[in-house]
Amino acid sequence: MSQSSTTLPPHRTAGAPPVVREPAHVPVAHVVRGGLVEGVHHGSVVVLAADGSVEFQAGDIEAAFYPRSALKPLQAVGLLRAGCRRSTTRRWPWSRPATRRGTASGHRPAHPRRRRAGRGPAAQRPDLPYDPAVRDEWIGCGLGPTRLAQNCSGKHAAMLLTARTRGWRLDDYLDPGHPLQQELAAAVADLTGQGIARVTVDGCGAPLFAVSLHGLTRAAARLATAAPAPARAGSPTPCASTRRWSPAAAGTWPAWCGRCPACWPGRLRGVQIAALPDGRAVGVKIADGADRARMPVTAAALAHCGIDPGVLAPFAATPVIGGGAPVGTLRATDALTPHGA
Repeated sequence: MSQSSTTLPPHRTAGAPPVVREPAHVPVAHVVRGGLVEGVHHGSVVVLAADGSVEFQAGDIEAAFYPRSALKPLQAVGLLRAGCRRSTTRRWPWSRPATRRGTASGHRPAHPRRRRAGRGPAAQRPDLPYDPAVRDEWIGCGLGPTRLAQNCSGKHAAMLLTARTRGWRLDDYLDPGHPLQQELAAAVADLTGQGIARVTVDGCGAPLFAVSLHGLTRAAARLATAAPAPARAGSPTPCASTRRWSPAAAGTWPAWCGRCPACWPGRLRGVQIAALPDGRAVGVKIADGADRARMPVTAAALAHCGIDPGVLAPFAATPVIGGGAPVGTLRATDALTPHGA
């Protein structure tokens, strides 16, 4: 089966897949310089109440899109489920720290021992570490691009380890028809509550599933409210220790994540999902993938959840610099600001 723009049959527990169309994004962030709006970022935003209803929305939250790295926690659930359904004669080797590292958009190179654990082909392209400080240190040591430094190397190690544990073949573990990828697709469909609209290839070579922003945010709420479950029980939800997967292993992450225990970014493509313990959740997609607009818009969305404005303030606006001094700001549009905030 080709990975390029293919479709998958609907999962038995999921609804219809989201519609494939050009998203009707709206202005969500303004770049203001000297009192004038000189740039506009378009996108879509959804805020879910604790009961799962839509409390606020802007733009197109139902069109199919690719979440990129923000999909990793959902894929991780698929890996955990696949591992939990192992033969009782084989030991599932995932520890809680390994689960966090294996599902992160890591800014630091994956440890060689974790990569060797899969004992299979490394399909993702070689790269330098994403974190600037680590990258400079890496180059200073005379090291070049490697698959270990690719920021999805942990995910690939996790996929290979799961496949090996289950006795599945390793040479084509990235084929959408592989049992491993079928498990991951089923988890994505189950958590989002909708079928997968399209399947393509992510930047790291892994299958990438198209869902809606509404569905992705609904999945974030499910992850945040998941009850802890025994590792051997074949649980449909991740254990409590995995609720900080991406930010805990990805390097620098916002201080407000301490009050928002589930927060997963797809920072290179302007995607952010976050959820509170009671199930309130937000989803953000910046149309042009601009990372600079992601945090101000996410802060505006979280304000609808009642997060302390003082906690959100450092992320609500980014200075616009002229001649080395602040001359404006990048901030969410007024339409995204809660009434009276």
